[in-house]
Amino acid sequence: MPNLTKLSQQEIEGLLCALDQHDLVCISDASGRITEINELFAKKCGYSREELLGQDFRLLHSGQHPKAFFDELWQTINAGKIWKGDLCNRHKNGSLYWIAATIAPVLDEEGRLSRFIMLNNDLADVKNMEQRLQFSELKFRTLSETMPAVLFVHRGGKIRYANPATLSLSGFTNEELLGMEYWEIAHPDSQELIRSRGAARMRGEQVPSHYEFRFNTKDGREAWVDITAVKMDYEGTPAVLCTCIDITERKATEIKLRNAHVQLEQLVERRTAQLTKANATLEEDMHHRMQTEAELLKRNTELMALNKRLHETQNQLMQTERLASIGQLAAGVAHEINNPIGYVYSNMGSLERYLNEVFLILDAYVAAEPGLAAGTPAHAKLQKLKSELDLNFLREDIPVLMGESREGLARVRKIVQDLKDFSRVDSSQEWQWVDLHKGLDSTLNVVNNEIKYKADVVKEYGEIPQIECLPSELNQVFMNLLVNAVHAIADNQHGRITLRTGSENGTVWVEVIDTGSGIAPENLQRIFEPFFTTKPVGKGTGLGLSLSYGIVQKHGGRIEVSSELGKGTAFRVMLPVQHESNNSGNGQP
Repeated sequence: MPNLTKLSQQEIEGLLCALDQHDLVCISDASGRITEINELFAKKCGYSREELLGQDFRLLHSGQHPKAFFDELWQTINAGKIWKGDLCNRHKNGSLYWIAATIAPVLDEEGRLSRFIMLNNDLADVKNMEQRLQFSELKFRTLSETMPAVLFVHRGGKIRYANPATLSLSGFTNEELLGMEYWEIAHPDSQELIRSRGAARMRGEQVPSHYEFRFNTKDGREAWVDITAVKMDYEGTPAVLCTCIDITERKATEIKLRNAHVQLEQLVERRTAQLTKANATLEEDMHHRMQTEAELLKRNTELMALNKRLHETQNQLMQTERLASIGQLAAGVAHEINNPIGYVYSNMGSLERYLNEVFLILDAYVAAEPGLAAGTPAHAKLQKLKSELDLNFLREDIPVLMGESREGLARVRKIVQDLKDFSRVDSSQEWQWVDLHKGLDSTLNVVNNEIKYKADVVKEYGEIPQIECLPSELNQVFMNLLVNAVHAIADNQHGRITLRTGSENGTVWVEVIDTGSGIAPENLQRIFEPFFTTKPVGKGTGLGLSLSYGIVQKHGGRIEVSSELGKGTAFRVMLPVQHESNNSGNGQP
């Protein structure tokens, strides 16, 4: 740059023109009043060139610098020296911006101060970078000083930073730690390990970054940490960041476990000695054991006999439960049959009377009509009889009665057929391929008399294959579940029973869901136990679910139950498509 103290006006204007495309340029007189600016300077300030010319520099002051700052600036340039520094100015819209300013005094030919030239560079990017760096450092400081883990940084062999957790665990002050070599953070027993690994890491060698060591504490108490060490840049130079987790309690627990292991081994040795002694005693008492074994054998024989009797009793009770179910079934069937049979018999009686009357008229017509003349008494009698008996009505009513009779007889036939399907009385107890939907429907018809007054039945049947099973036994399971569902609904309520089916992964499932009172959690695990029941005395033996559980197990399936008090219960019966013993057979038809 040429000597600004001796520049002519023409040279100054040439310099201004050269710098106009690159820097923010401003020229003022000796009092600080603006006499010339370039376009970049005007644009940065937010004013037009005309607005700035003739104005004092104080127009741009932001108020961010203290008075002493400007006192020093004016002292420098009034003394004929160049001043350099960062200025914070205020834009026309009120926002602040930073510039790096160089202010040079210009002397006239007589050596007197005539004007100032200020060359400026925009510092927006620099200031933003400084702010980001300051924010990044602030985040690091905030994180490290609030985290519970020990964190310190070492560089060149010295500790350069330690967070409060490091001070708390070690007991040293920050000044004491910053005066230590980094390996002195470890107990003397671990210092060589820390020093060798730290030096190798700084040399770029591959060393474990995660390990344990004993920590150095000012008061000498026991402390262990789990350290993770990584290289990083700290204040512009390579350093090592160490993060440690206090594992003192874990180490103490490990020591206790080792001590307990030693004690356990000692205890085993003592017990071995005791067992050796006891073994000798047992050998001496062998004849007493033989007597005891004989007594146990006798008692075992008695228990086997008792178990056999109990098994027989249980079978009898199961048979009783089955007979009770069959009796219940018979009552329902009788009720269902009596209704259609009743009006069939009634219609048949009416039909018989109507037919006799029709035949009477027809016989009279056949016998008398050819020989009677119109207007004779006999002819009048026949006409009267025909009017009283209403032959046209009989001809209309007889087909209706016959239709009702046929419908009643069909219902009887359907009920009897459902009963046969349910009990399978016409088939042997052999494994068969059947459609469970048919079994469910026939069972519903059998117990319909018990269900229809207390609940609506909703069928949600899915697509299921036929399965190989004992149909009559599965129908018994379905009947038990349906009857239990009905009994779970309070007498003063009308509930809903949902039948849902589906299949997955070679298994068919049937769900019976009611909206009854539900089962208490303490009873949920016992409902399949023999003789356990939540029904009132006299309403159940407690064998229905036990029997159903055994039947499902025989089929290689299982029963699941879920219940909520006041909302209802759901039973799910899951059955394999093919019986186990026939898995290698011909398969499903």
